Amino acid sequence: MNEPDFQRINRRLTVFSAFIFFVLAVYLFQLFSMQIIRGAQFRKQSQTISQRSERIPAQRGEIFDRNANIPMVLNTNTFAVTVTPGEIARDELPTVMTRLANILHIPVSDVEKKLPASVRRSFQSVEIRSNIPYEVITALAENIDELPGVSWHSKPMRNYVETRSFSHILGYVGDITKEELKTFYNKGYTANSSIGKAGIEKYYDELLRGEDGSEYRTVDAKGRLIESGTAVIPPKMGNNLILTIDRKIQELVEDALGERIGAAVVLKPATGEVLALVSYPYFDPNLFLNDNGNELYAKLLHDTRNPLLNRAVNASYPPASTFKIVMSTAILAEKAFPPDKKVLCAGEVDYGERIFRCHIRRPGHGYLDLRNALAQSCDIYYWTVCRDNLGIDKMVEYIRSFGYGKSVEIDLPSQADGLVPNPVWKERRFHEKWLGGDTMNMAIGQGFMLASPMQVANMVAMVVNSGVIFKPHLLKEVRAPGTNELVFEKKPEILQQSDVPREVFAQVRSDMRYMITNGTAQVPLHNTVVQIAGKTGTAEVGRKDHWHSWMAAYGPYNAPPEDAVVVVVLVEAQNTWEWWAPYATNIIFQGIFANQTYEEAVEALGRKRFASVGRTRQE
Repeated sequence: MNEPDFQRINRRLTVFSAFIFFVLAVYLFQLFSMQIIRGAQFRKQSQTISQRSERIPAQRGEIFDRNANIPMVLNTNTFAVTVTPGEIARDELPTVMTRLANILHIPVSDVEKKLPASVRRSFQSVEIRSNIPYEVITALAENIDELPGVSWHSKPMRNYVETRSFSHILGYVGDITKEELKTFYNKGYTANSSIGKAGIEKYYDELLRGEDGSEYRTVDAKGRLIESGTAVIPPKMGNNLILTIDRKIQELVEDALGERIGAAVVLKPATGEVLALVSYPYFDPNLFLNDNGNELYAKLLHDTRNPLLNRAVNASYPPASTFKIVMSTAILAEKAFPPDKKVLCAGEVDYGERIFRCHIRRPGHGYLDLRNALAQSCDIYYWTVCRDNLGIDKMVEYIRSFGYGKSVEIDLPSQADGLVPNPVWKERRFHEKWLGGDTMNMAIGQGFMLASPMQVANMVAMVVNSGVIFKPHLLKEVRAPGTNELVFEKKPEILQQSDVPREVFAQVRSDMRYMITNGTAQVPLHNTVVQIAGKTGTAEVGRKDHWHSWMAAYGPYNAPPEDAVVVVVLVEAQNTWEWWAPYATNIIFQGIFANQTYEEAVEALGRKRFASVGRTRQE
């Protein structure tokens, strides 16, 4: 080998050695980086890959009434059955599903729906059925050798201690739907989450739901469980809610309304706290937690009485003569007509090719001033004064100032806005001009005018508070589970404020009291325990001789607003007609201020009085 060849080979060896050294250096640097610099990161990833997590559902917070002594809603532990399909041999899966369905007493198709082909090789557990009784769990345990991949665990479930009229307040929970999951996925909800579907359960779901825990289990490369490695992050229970509802008053109001389709509200006007909220018919939310819950829900949906509807806040009715409270306020504030000047009521009036008849037919009430027109609920007085002296524009202005035609903003998932018609609305809706007859109907809370019982309660609260309506609310406090530490306290919030002079509201309160002592409610609202002020109402609906019965009142009269309560009762025209709303209202006031049950209040007021409740139209 000559000298040039040797040098050439030597250069090649040098380049090759340098390349080997470079590769080795890169390898050693990468190894150093993986083990030292990024070692913690890779150890965490390897741990994650070798683990499977199981969700441990959190218990929802409990719900109490304002006295916070006995829960109205709590949790009970039941069992849920799960299947890990990857632990079942492919050829054994149909047999296991059949055996499991037989023990659970459900169709095999229900199990097959839970275990579609896409998950049958997965080692993630799938919940098949919850709310399983202990006897079924025992049967599963006895046959566990023939049920590979089948397991069970404890699962909290809602228990509604108070049902009946509490159902529309509390609501209920159910499994989250695909549509709900799309909306709430970013808030930590999963496909296995339960979620509030109605009432307080829905409105305050995020406060009640708590935080799910996790159980991490170490698995092998095929996802099979390695028994020695388990870590648990415990769940956190949701917050407890203290409501403004008084359980005793709620039951009193429920009994006073009875099995009459309608609604009733008891409100603290000085704060907006709702002491009672009753809607009949009601339902039992515990039924939805059964295996056939969907069927029972569908049955309620098709019930013509609509028991799922919260009539107190989510239904609208003509407010009828209770509306004359607003019109009296407007007449006085605008000085549209002298309050002591009298209008002749002859029982009927001919206007626009139509005869408008007062509820007292000929010869009518005779000559009435404003106070006596309210007391006797004279339609002709309000028809005449509102049409000729107040006018529709001013009427609408005052009606809206009392909160009609918009949400009451109560803390429930849905509520009716009602309707305040005006000439523009009628033109758009019916392509017809507003007529004097429309103004007359509006003046007595009829025609197109619609309001919920809660809106009528707010109207009375406005008068009691001399021009302020506070947002009605059901939440009083939020407290931490276990420690009972105060997390949040609801403060009164102004919903509506009026610039009507305080002396005008004082006069309206006086006239409302006069209506009880000298007017149409003199007999049904006679009470020696508490002085009541208010207004009756009878709304014509649909067929002849069908009326809603209204009563809107507060008491004690002349007490500071913080000592008063507002009571509104509506009995729908679906019931056989009886003038029950004012009688029910008196029972409620008696029960509240004498601290009596329904039966005790009826006895104290005189049971015979309620045997002769009017069954012909009365205002």
